[in-house]
Amino acid sequence: MTRILLTIAALVTLTACETIDGAGQDIENAGEAISSEAQQTQAEM
Repeated sequence: MTRILLTIAALVTLTACETIDGAGQDIENAGEAISSEAQQTQAEM
């Protein structure tokens, strides 16, 4: 469920950006959020 929400959040963020630089930053932020969530999930296992 969390992965779906992160994916949706990433898509909304990408849709909202207006420049190529903004898209790059949005992608980086989404990647960091996904990485953080993956680490938390792995720690809980």
